[in-house]
Amino acid sequence: MPSWVVGGLGTFVLSFLVAYVFLRIRCRGIGHPFGRRARYWAFFIMVATAIVSTGVGLLILAATHQLATAYVGIIVPVGLRSSNLPPQRDRDPTPRTRTSLLSLPFSRLYDRMGDDMEAWCDTRLDAASHRPKWISDAVVYYYDQVKGGIKDDKARADLDGWRKSVTHKIYVEQLINDKADRAGVRAALQMHPSTQNIRRYHDDDLPQLASRLESEALNELSLFLKYVYRLGYHTLLIYPFRSTIHRHLPPD
Repeated sequence: MPSWVVGGLGTFVLSFLVAYVFLRIRCRGIGHPFGRRARYWAFFIMVATAIVSTGVGLLILAATHQLATAYVGIIVPVGLRSSNLPPQRDRDPTPRTRTSLLSLPFSRLYDRMGDDMEAWCDTRLDAASHRPKWISDAVVYYYDQVKGGIKDDKARADLDGWRKSVTHKIYVEQLINDKADRAGVRAALQMHPSTQNIRRYHDDDLPQLASRLESEALNELSLFLKYVYRLGYHTLLIYPFRSTIHRHLPPD
C-alpha cells in the first residue's frame, strides 16, 4: 500500500478521534453535542476536521517524503478546543465573512444542543407537573442521583438551594390545600428565605398563593434540570416512573 495512503488513513482516523475528544471538551458545561438533534452537526464537524487534518498531513508528506510527518495534521482538531466559536452572529450587524461562514456548523451545533436540552427538560417537567407532590419528589429524586458525582462545591450548593426552595414551596402549597389557617401559612412562609417576603405573596387570597407557589416551584425545577443537563447528566430516568403515574392518575 502506498505510503501516502497509509499516512492519509492514519491521519484521518487519529484526527477523527482527537476531534471527538476536543469537541466534547469544547461543549462541556454547555450541552450534549451527541444528542438526538445535535449529533448530525457534531459528526459533520468531526468528519470535516478530519478531512482538513488529512489534507494538511498529505501536503506535509508530499513536501518531506517522510511518512511520520503526515501525522502532524492531527494538530488541526486542537482548534476545536481553543477557537472562539460559535460567533455571536445574531448580535453582529456586520456582513458575514469567510471565517464566520466556516463557523456556521458550530452555531448550528449549539442551536441543536439547546433544542435537545429543552426537549429533555420539558419531558421531565411534563411528567412531574401532574401533581404538586411530584414536583417536590422529582427535584429530590434528581438531586439524589447527581449529588455524589458533582465535585464543584458551588454547583452542588446551587442545586441544593433549588431543591430546598422547590420542596418548601410545595410544602406550603399543600398546607393551603389542606385548609391550614392563615397563621399557619404565614409561619410556614417564614421558614425559608424564598418565601419570607410576605408582600410578594398575598396571603389574603390563599388559593392564588398556592397556585403561584406551585408555578414557581415548577419554574425552579426547570432551572434545576437545565443546570443538571449542562453538568453532563443526560440519561436520568424520568420521574415519576410510568408505574407511579398509572397508579395515581384518575381513569379517563
